[in-house]
Amino acid sequence: QVQLVESGGGLVQAGGSLRLSCVASGRTFRSYTMGWFRQAPGKEREFVAHINWSGGSTYYTDSVKGRFTISRDNAKNTVYLQMNSLKPEDTAVYYCNAEGALQGDSYWGQGTQVTVSS
Repeated sequence: QVQLVESGGGLVQAGGSLRLSCVASGRTFRSYTMGWFRQAPGKEREFVAHINWSGGSTYYTDSVKGRFTISRDNAKNTVYLQMNSLKPEDTAVYYCNAEGALQGDSYWGQGTQVTVSS
């Protein structure tokens, strides 16, 4: 089992910044690809970004490229999402995900609310 706890959400004006954190406990953190997803009201959960076990490979959805940066600190069992130039359409609950190599080895945090006012 892997337990994930997100923090860092809040209310920010358009153009502002937030940094989300996700602390993992349980299994070996460094063996997991870590990702961030988000779900806006009335919409399906969507992929935002992910980072491989070493931090050497990252991938972003097009709408956040150049504004968001995902990173990880394996010594602290933590993955981050730095969000800059926030837009009202970034408003959502943001979820941390840990994805292992085996099918079914996937875990989610409880989510943290990000609200961007115009």
